[in-house]
Amino acid sequence: MNHNHNSQNKFLFPAIDLRGGKVVRLLQGDYDKQTTYGDDPLTQAKIFEDAGATWLHVVDLDGARSGKMQHIKEIQAICEGTNLKVEVGGGIRNDASIDALLRAGVTRAIVGTAALRNWDWFESLMGNPTYRGRIVLGLDAREGKIAVSGWEETTDTTALDIAQKVSDWPLAAIVYTDIATDGTLKGPNVEETRKMAEATHVPIVASGGVGTLEHLRALRTLDVQGAIIGRSLYENAFTIDDAIAAFEGNA
Repeated sequence: MNHNHNSQNKFLFPAIDLRGGKVVRLLQGDYDKQTTYGDDPLTQAKIFEDAGATWLHVVDLDGARSGKMQHIKEIQAICEGTNLKVEVGGGIRNDASIDALLRAGVTRAIVGTAALRNWDWFESLMGNPTYRGRIVLGLDAREGKIAVSGWEETTDTTALDIAQKVSDWPLAAIVYTDIATDGTLKGPNVEETRKMAEATHVPIVASGGVGTLEHLRALRTLDVQGAIIGRSLYENAFTIDDAIAAFEGNA
C-alpha cells in the first residue's frame, strides 16, 4: 500500500514548547522534568526561520494541561513576526479554539486528546469547509497504543486503527509521536512510523526521539511529510541548518 508520498517535499518542523510564556522542553512529557531554553518564543522562531526552516511546530503545554490555550498572544507574535507556517497543538477542545488560532495566523491546528475523547465532534470538523486541510490529528502512542491526557493514560486503541479510519478525511496531516522515545534523543521509532505511513492516505509527520542527523536520514527514507525536532536542537546535538539539509534533501 504505497501512496507515493515520497514524491512530495519533506519538511523539518523545529518545535517550540511554550509554558508560562517561555520556551521549554519536557522529558517524556513529565511536567516535573522541565528545562527552560529561552524567554522569548518569537526570538527562537526567528532563529529557525533564519536558518531556512519553513515550518514551525508549537505546543502550548499549559493549554494541553488545562484544556484551554494560554499562549495565543505569543503564537500571534510568531505568525506576524515571521514568514513561518505554524502548526499549533495543546488545549484545542472546541471550534472556538481552532478559530482563534486561524485568526491569529496559524496555518494548521493540531487536535489530540479531544479528538479521541469526543470523536463525534472531531468528525464534525470535517464538514466545515474552512477547516479542510487545516486540521492535524495528533496521535501519541506507547508501543503502538494510543495515550491521552498528557500521556497519563494509555488506551486499548492502536494508532494504526485510527490512521486507517481517517485515511480519506480532509486532514492536513497526522502527527505521530512515539512517547517511549520522545525527548530521549535515542532515535525515532522508524518501524512504527513506517507502518503508520503505509496505513493511511493522510500525510504523516513523525515526532519523538531524533537525536542525530542519521536519525533524520532514516526518517527521510519513509513516506512522511515531515519530522519534528525539539530537544536535539536546543541541546546542540546538531544545527538547524544541518538538520534541514539532512532531512529536506541537500545532504
